[in-house]
Amino acid sequence: MRDEIRTFSEKQFLHTESLSVGYESAVVSDIELSLLPGTITVLAGPNGAGKTTLLRTLSKSQKSLSGKIIIDGTDIEKLSGLELSKRLSIMTTERIRPSLMKVREVVSIGRYPYTGSFGVLSDEDNKKVDEAMELTGIIDLSETDFTRLSDGQKQRALLSRAICQEPDIMILDEPSSYLDITGKIRIMSVIKSLAKEKNVCVIMSLHELELAAAVADTVISLGEGKILSLGSPEEIFSADGMEKLYHVTKEEGRTLSKGLMEYAKSLKELIWQSH
Repeated sequence: MRDEIRTFSEKQFLHTESLSVGYESAVVSDIELSLLPGTITVLAGPNGAGKTTLLRTLSKSQKSLSGKIIIDGTDIEKLSGLELSKRLSIMTTERIRPSLMKVREVVSIGRYPYTGSFGVLSDEDNKKVDEAMELTGIIDLSETDFTRLSDGQKQRALLSRAICQEPDIMILDEPSSYLDITGKIRIMSVIKSLAKEKNVCVIMSLHELELAAAVADTVISLGEGKILSLGSPEEIFSADGMEKLYHVTKEEGRTLSKGLMEYAKSLKELIWQSH
């Protein structure tokens, strides 16, 4: 990440106005968000709620149906691809299949916004690539063919690519997928560090609610084609919150909430210890 201390004006965050996302019809409508630097926001909700669609739209990978997305006071539609890639990185669940590429080459793609038209990495670029792979624990796999990695190792390589892009905003779709519990804790520790020490604005989707409760500053629950609720993990994953989000009974909501928050407390301690 950048070595210099970054200062942000009150406008420098990710903001949406009356945003609707989807394909031929809206999957989620009337989205009003204001995400600040140095914070982690987690999208939660059942399958099909629109988490991935929203993340893809926020990154301009998918066109919105209506509304605005504003980064640092500028409409995202007015940003060129190069300008956007210097401000925002995205890691999706789509599996890439690079042909004859080593892990280091895949990670190095994150530096392309800074290399100019020839795509030649400087010593500083190479240093950033090394730092990112060290963070995610894949530096020893640098010269391995990417296609020979396990799914979990590929996931860490793609996160490394997003990290060395040095974004102000990082969009992550299920970054803990394919990882064992040790890998999940390490990756969540890295993400927490990027937000709190590098002032990166992180928005991500997670199916593991215990991880969301452990690392999120804010949780946004999606369902029924809208934002159902927005608040702290304690608020969203309360008994009432679980009942509303997953349509369980009151008793089931209480049981789920109690177990989830107890597990999240232990995970939070492990994540900080890993950091």
